[in-house]
Amino acid sequence: MHPIVIIGAGMAAYSLARELRKLDKTSRLTIVTADSGGSYAKPMLSNAFALNKQAGALVSASAEQMATQLDATIVAHTRVLAIDAAARTIATDGGAIAYSQLVLALGAQAIRLPLAGDAAERVLSINHIDDYAVFRQHLEQLGGPARVAILGAGLIGCEFAEDLSAAGHHVTLVDPNARPLAALAAPALSQGLSDAWATRSIALELNTTASAIDAISDATNDGALRLSLANGKQVDADIVLSAVGLRPVIALAHSAQLKTGRGIQIDRYGRTSDAHIYALGDCAEYGSEFGADHGAAKAGAVLPYVAPLLTAARAIAATLAGTPTAIELKADAVIVKTPSYKLALLPPPAGTAGTWAEHHDGERTVAHFVDDQGVRRGFGLSQHTPALRQTLLAALHTLHDAATSAAQT
Repeated sequence: MHPIVIIGAGMAAYSLARELRKLDKTSRLTIVTADSGGSYAKPMLSNAFALNKQAGALVSASAEQMATQLDATIVAHTRVLAIDAAARTIATDGGAIAYSQLVLALGAQAIRLPLAGDAAERVLSINHIDDYAVFRQHLEQLGGPARVAILGAGLIGCEFAEDLSAAGHHVTLVDPNARPLAALAAPALSQGLSDAWATRSIALELNTTASAIDAISDATNDGALRLSLANGKQVDADIVLSAVGLRPVIALAHSAQLKTGRGIQIDRYGRTSDAHIYALGDCAEYGSEFGADHGAAKAGAVLPYVAPLLTAARAIAATLAGTPTAIELKADAVIVKTPSYKLALLPPPAGTAGTWAEHHDGERTVAHFVDDQGVRRGFGLSQHTPALRQTLLAALHTLHDAATSAAQT
C-alpha cells in the first residue's frame, strides 16, 4: 500500500499529521518539503523581534524529531515538480513518489508590488522562518536601531510594526487606506490603535502608496533606501518590508488539472476536484457551502488564519482515517498581536452592506457591524478577554441561526 503523502511541512501539514496519528497509528505517512522540515509556529514570526529570538529559537522540533514523533518519513530539501493524478505519483527533484492519498499544504507566497526604482528588488517580506532569518541578519548588520518602512497596514503589517517598535526600531507604515486595519476593524478601533501608537516610534503614511524605491548614496545615508510615495512625499529607510498580502500557491494544482480560483478549491471534506487529493491551510479556497452567512467563509474565500486551519486538519485527518468528516467552520475572532492596544476582530463577510455601531465600556471599545437588514454580522473589541469574546461569538451565532430559520420559513 502506498503512503499518504503530504506536500509541505508548515503549520497546516504538521497539524494534519498530528491529528491523523491520533486516529491512525499504522498507515504509512510521507511528508515532502522544500525546506529543512523543522516545525515552528508561523504566527510567532510577527512578534519575535521584541522577544529577541533568533530564527533557530522558533523551531520547536527538527525534521528528524518530527519523523520520530509522527512515525513518518520526512523528505526534506526536496522540491515537488508536478503531480500525476492519474498515476497517483508526484515528481520531485529526487525522483517519483507514489501515494494512496495526497494532501496539499502548500501555503501562500508574498505578493510582490510592481515598484519602480533602482532598489525595488531590495524589498523584503517575511512569510517563512528563512525569511525571518534574512531579515534579522539585515537588522543586526546595521548595528543599532533601524528605520524600517512597512508597505501595508493590514494585520501582518501592524503586527510587525508593533513588534519592531518594541524592539527599538523606527517604523513607518505606508497604506492606501485611510486607517490601519481598514479591512478588519471598526473605525473607532483603528483610531484606538493609532492613538496607542502615538507614544511609540511608529509613523503612519496613509491614503498613499509607494511608487518607487531607490538607493541613497550620500555620506550620511550610504546603503539606505528612499521611498517615493504617490502623495509626493519621500521616506528614508534602512530596510523596506512588504506586508501587502499573500497569494495561495496553486502551480502544482494546475499540473494535476485541479480546479482553482484564488486558491485550490475544496469541498466540505477538504477534497479537491480529484477524490484522492486534499488541500488545507493558506493554499485552500473555501466555497459557499461552508456557511458564508455568518462570516465563516464565502464563495472563493481564502482563510489564512489558525482556527480554520486546525478545524480542517481535524476533519481531513478523520476522513483519511476512514470516517468521512465534513469541515465545520465557525466564525471566530482574529487576535491581533498589538500589545499596546489589544484587539479581537471578526469582520463581516466581504461585500456585506451595513454600518459599524460602537460604544465604550470604560477603557474598552466594543463595535458591532450591523447589515442593512439589521442583523449583526461581525464585531471587534479592544482590551478583550476570552470570556467576552466567547459571549460575543455566541450571540453572533445565535442571531445568524435565528435569521437563517426565519428565511427558511
